[in-house]
Amino acid sequence: MSSLSELRALLGEPVRRQSGPDDWADVEQHVGSALPGDFKAFLDAYGGGVISGELAVFHPCGPAPLLDRMRTTHQVFAERRDKALGRGDAEHVPHPFHPEPGGLISWGYDYSGDEHFFLPCAADPGQWKIVTMVHEEGCETFDGSFSHFALAFVRRLLDVDRYHGIDPDALEFLEPEDLEELVAAGEIGPVQPSFEPF
Repeated sequence: MSSLSELRALLGEPVRRQSGPDDWADVEQHVGSALPGDFKAFLDAYGGGVISGELAVFHPCGPAPLLDRMRTTHQVFAERRDKALGRGDAEHVPHPFHPEPGGLISWGYDYSGDEHFFLPCAADPGQWKIVTMVHEEGCETFDGSFSHFALAFVRRLLDVDRYHGIDPDALEFLEPEDLEELVAAGEIGPVQPSFEPF
């Protein structure tokens, strides 16, 4: 089973949406390349929205268009990189941002404050890696496709401690029944795979 199929199995079948053959034309013209096929297939099926209450992804059409977000994100991060390079702090932003050659291409973010990009490191977009700018303090590279990354993200949220998400200092003030109430309400603990459209 492909990672895209596994991801769909965890998230459930998407609500049918209308996708047109030209949906990606403006984005890919702006980027100067096709985007990874699994990314487009996922977004064409689900649309823009939030995976597992945490990972926001954007389709070219709809209330939060991908191209608008790309332009803004690339400009903001390019300015931050210029400032970092001026301070001699290049280690935290080792990659340029689109439209610079080989620049990172924005596709989403998570509610922890991390931004996610494609690293166009091969002629075939299916071979591109994922780079995460971690809280603007550095980056991590994921050597895999969008669907592998999203699947790993969903599994990581599903496989956390029962009391994950609560301040350890607060544990001493909460009764066991209070903790169980928070778990039952989904406010702490593992996050069930889901997709919520914008």
